[in-house]
Amino acid sequence: MTASRFTPELLDELHLLCLYNLSTTQEGLKVHASSAAPGLVAAAGRLHAKGLLSQADGGYLTSLGRDAAAHAQDLLGILESDSVTT
Repeated sequence: MTASRFTPELLDELHLLCLYNLSTTQEGLKVHASSAAPGLVAAAGRLHAKGLLSQADGGYLTSLGRDAAAHAQDLLGILESDSVTT
């Protein structure tokens, strides 16, 4: 079994998922090619191709995307915590 790793592309995808507001389904994101980092523009396209976003330039989270964003945001919260206990 090969070791998994977070590639820069996956980190960009996780970063983008963490930008979504999960308290509402009525709020999306628009990733502007003219002003967003190129990595985030590409990440939006990949997330759309994977079925997580409604549009290639962001849009709304799909049902799968909402689940993925929730997990990504939970993980970020755990890793940013100063006191993780078991």
